[in-house]
Amino acid sequence: MLIDSHCHLDHYAPAELPEILARAAAAGVGEMVTIGTRLGQSETIRALAEAHPNVWCTVGIHPHNAAEHAVPTAEAIAALTAHPKVIGIGESGLDYFYDKAPRDVQRENFRAHIHAAALTGLPLAIHARDADNDIARMLQEERAAGHEFTFLLHCFSSTRALAEAAMAMDGYFSFSGILTFPKSPEIREIARDIPRDRLLVETDAPYLAPVPFRGKRNEPAWVAQTAKVLAGIHGLSEADLADLTTANFRRLFAKAAG
Repeated sequence: MLIDSHCHLDHYAPAELPEILARAAAAGVGEMVTIGTRLGQSETIRALAEAHPNVWCTVGIHPHNAAEHAVPTAEAIAALTAHPKVIGIGESGLDYFYDKAPRDVQRENFRAHIHAAALTGLPLAIHARDADNDIARMLQEERAAGHEFTFLLHCFSSTRALAEAAMAMDGYFSFSGILTFPKSPEIREIARDIPRDRLLVETDAPYLAPVPFRGKRNEPAWVAQTAKVLAGIHGLSEADLADLTTANFRRLFAKAAG
């Protein structure tokens, strides 16, 4: 069984979801995590997870949305995680490519999510784009300050420097359809060097459809394409890669392990 560790089911029309979930099941995708990007949508995200036994969810504020409201306290974020279907914090992080929120606000928001992860013991799903140095520095600062937390660099497409910093902190890495793109040899080389017990797969659906579906609207079923490429990189069968990434998911998202 494969698990799509990061998707956005709220971006589909409700009437579409039964068919999307059926196609995922047919492709061997047994579970998925629908991701929070605004605290105000937490009830909607949670309702999606409640409605489907194989769907989990997270709560958090995407860096694009960090300036829409006052940055919440870590305690306010943590308070939204009591529900049994909420298994992680995020996605949060830094995005200096689009700069949709001021960078100081993004950093304040990211730090609040790190603290929420430490408070709850839930893993933090991190969005990193063109901000690798600050991501690494802030994670290292928070660890040095005594905050214990686990984290996942979602949709990894960053530099080797960030990968090495994250590996030194026992971080996890999730690979998306970007891994399958012809112009992503550096990402495949980094994926090769990630310890196997730190690997996950995702779609980030409806974005970033993998080859051979690139350019189409992505969906959880297609995580199988990314898994196939990742299996080849590590010299594993597709079945072994599925078993490996599912075990890693259960270890990281321990609340989903029951």
